[in-house]
Amino acid sequence: MAGAWLKVLKSVPWSEVLAAAPQVANGARRLWDTVGRKGVPEPDMEFDETVTSMPVDDGIAMLAARVEQQDVAIAQLHGQVREASKLIAELADQNAQLIARLEAARERLTMVGVVAAGSGVAAIVALILVLVRT
Repeated sequence: MAGAWLKVLKSVPWSEVLAAAPQVANGARRLWDTVGRKGVPEPDMEFDETVTSMPVDDGIAMLAARVEQQDVAIAQLHGQVREASKLIAELADQNAQLIARLEAARERLTMVGVVAAGSGVAAIVALILVLVRT
């Protein structure tokens, strides 16, 4: 199982992910700003008053009820879109933070590798010096 995850992680183009992270975060913020500014559409109450003042006709009343149901459904869907875009913006921010932390960890790992390589070279030089003196 771990081998499969390592294979997947190795196949990810991390340089492209790192380069695209700020753009993804900005796009998600713009999406949230665009959707967040729009208010949730409310069903038209004037239309309801108009329907009640009409002569009673089953076809028109049924049509009016259907339109009212559609208005409510549209309002609910708009609310769901706002929630989804907010979640996308939060996930994009978290992704940007994760990418920044991964980049910092990669830089530290590179530094540790350089130090380890330097220590290895120093150890080999010391060993050679000890062997030459004896």
